[in-house]
Formats: sequence, C-alpha cells, structure tokens
Amino acid sequence: MVDNWQYKFSENMKNYGGYSIGKLFSLLTDPEIISLAGGLPSPDIFLKEETRIASKNRLEKDIETIMQYTPIGGESTLIEAIIQFMKREDIEITRENILITSSGQHGLDITGRLFLNPGDIVMIDRPTFAGAIVAFQLQNPGFVGVDIEDDGPNVDGYREKIIALAKTNKKPKFIYVVPDFQNPSGITMSYEKRIALLDLSYEYDIPIIEDSPYRDLRYYGESIPSLLYLDQQRKGNNVIGLFTFSKLFCPGMRVGYNIGAPEVIQKMTNIKEGNVLNTPKYNQDLCTAFLTEMNFNSHIEKCIKYYRKKLEVFMDTMEECFPEETGVSWTKPEGGLFLWVTVPEHIDTKELFYEAIKFKVAFVPGEVFYGENPSKNHMRINFSYATEAQLAEAVKRLSACIKDQI
Repeated sequence: MVDNWQYKFSENMKNYGGYSIGKLFSLLTDPEIISLAGGLPSPDIFLKEETRIASKNRLEKDIETIMQYTPIGGESTLIEAIIQFMKREDIEITRENILITSSGQHGLDITGRLFLNPGDIVMIDRPTFAGAIVAFQLQNPGFVGVDIEDDGPNVDGYREKIIALAKTNKKPKFIYVVPDFQNPSGITMSYEKRIALLDLSYEYDIPIIEDSPYRDLRYYGESIPSLLYLDQQRKGNNVIGLFTFSKLFCPGMRVGYNIGAPEVIQKMTNIKEGNVLNTPKYNQDLCTAFLTEMNFNSHIEKCIKYYRKKLEVFMDTMEECFPEETGVSWTKPEGGLFLWVTVPEHIDTKELFYEAIKFKVAFVPGEVFYGENPSKNHMRINFSYATEAQLAEAVKRLSACIKDQI
C-alpha cells in the first residue's frame, strides 16, 4: 500500500504548484464581486451567429470526419489559411513552419519541453506572463529576469546578465518576450528595442520566443513590425512565434499555432505526438472559417472600438480616484487586455487581494508574474470583460480598499 505519494512523484513535480492564478479564481464565487482578474475577452464581441452558421455547414457536410482522429500537425485547410493570414504582415512561411496547437498555453508547454532540461536558464522580463512561467516550470529551469522598461525589455540589462552567466559557464536557452501589449504590464516593445534584441540574439546565439496573443488589438498608435518579421527580413532563423485564436476569435476553441524553423516544428510535432496527439478537427475548422469566412478586418475593427472605450473608461476613473498623492501609478497601454498598477511599497498586493474581496472587487497580485525574487506592490488589471459601468465601479471599490491601507 502506498502511504507516501510525494515520494513517488518525479523530481520535476515534487515542488510544482501549478497555476496560482487559477487558484485565486476559485475564491471569486460571490456574484457581487467585480473581477478585473481574468484575461477573458468579452462575449459581447464573439461572432456568435457567424459561428453558428459555420458550425452548421460543417456538421452537415463533414460530420464523420469531424468525429474522427485528424492529422497531428494540424488540418491542411487551417494551415493554408494561416499561411495566407501571415502574409498580411509580409511573413512568408510554408507548411513546414507551422504546428497547430491546442491553445497558446499548449504552445508554451511544447516549447518548454523541447528546449529545457532541469536547471537550464530562461531569460524573461520582470514582470512577464504567469502562464509562460508556469508552463516552463514543468521542466524545472531557472529564471533570470530583468526589470521591464516603459518601451520594453532592458536589452542592456539582458546583456549584462548573459555576460554574468557566461562566467559560470551558463547561457540562457532562450529569451521569452511578449512584445505587443505585454501581459501583464500592457507595455509595447519599441522598434529600436526589437532591433537591439535581435542583435543580442544573433550575437550570443540565443533563440527568442515571441508570444503574440494580442498583436491585432491595437487601439492607439502605429503598428510595429513583429520580431518574426524582422528576423525574416534579416535572413535570420532565431525567432519562434507563438499564436492563439483565444483573444481574437474565442478562447473556447482552444486552438493556437507555433511558427518556427522546420527542424523546430518537426520536434514540436514529435512532442505533440506524445502529448495531446491531435487538436479537434471541429475546432480547427471553425478557426479556418474565422480566418476565411467571417470578415476578419470588420471583426477586429469592432473589437478595437469596443475595447478602446472600456480602456478609456477605466483610465478616466483611475485619474479621478487615484490623485498623485496616493502614490498609485499605472501603465498606459496602446492595446491588448491588461494594464499594471503599482501601489506604495509597503502594500503587499497578495494580502491586499483578500481585503479587496471584502470590497467586492478582484485583481491578480503582481508577484505571480515574476520567475524569481517577486516584487510585491503591483497588480494586474484586466479591462476587457467587465462592463463599462462595472469598470468604473470596480475602480471606486479598489480606491476605497487601497486608501484604507495608505
């Protein structure tokens, strides 16, 4: 009889705690709580009728195939649709460059499995996407972080860390970044820093993982070329792109795709063979319909108008509720779904989270977005899901809660 399961677990799993944000959501059962915690797109912009029509057509014409196993690498129709979709940004790829994944998170998991051994180094921004941290933690790596700046990663800081690691015979396996409207900060990497980061990648032979869930959700300013595009323009081969349909179409489909060099994609496909095997054809077919039948440009224009208004409501109410003397500051994102709030240093936002619940408002404490040595006085705010009225009320509740702590 097994009386100590902990002893049976793999070394990687013994101290693995899973996704801490998901655990926080389990506390938000009170319907009166206004949650600014999740990364949920609004159902108001879901293409409901278009999806019903696409679903009906496919179930009528192709139900037997839909109910069967499908190619592990992905449906050819979706792969071709993605090839054409990426040409919008002058990115040229072939079938050998694409693996269909079962969500962006699956793409992160595959990336970690492919590159990381226990103790390997991952270089990240401070803060960065908690889902990436928890995915890579499955392989028990070490994280080396550098504080993000207003225009993206501190590339000089990356260089200093790389040089310091070399003195201990270590080198990062890859650099992970979210260049456009970063989760959690909302910060966008400048063009100059994208070039500098590529230069760094080439100089030290370190791949870049470019996570790109929100790129099309730009509300202000001009689009900046992706790292994947810039790498191609320079005849490079250093950038692996991770994409998802969750934020642009809907998260319920659980479909994404990874783009990289053919030898990378082949190995990722091998991992998928021993992982989830294949991604449901029905889900892939609806994502194909999203790209080819549902007027993508019109949909994105609607999303931009809708989310921009919510962001404006949130920012205006923050200005009203948090005058400078409160010591509270926040980022000013040009797009995406998130922003980053900083409170006075003596306030631990993990403790504040439980106080905020008493005020019927929720956020994600900032410490979960650090791979090591977390900073405690930050929080991630999502503005996409709550209504405009709820956003204004949530800020007022948050203000009352924080002012109790100042």
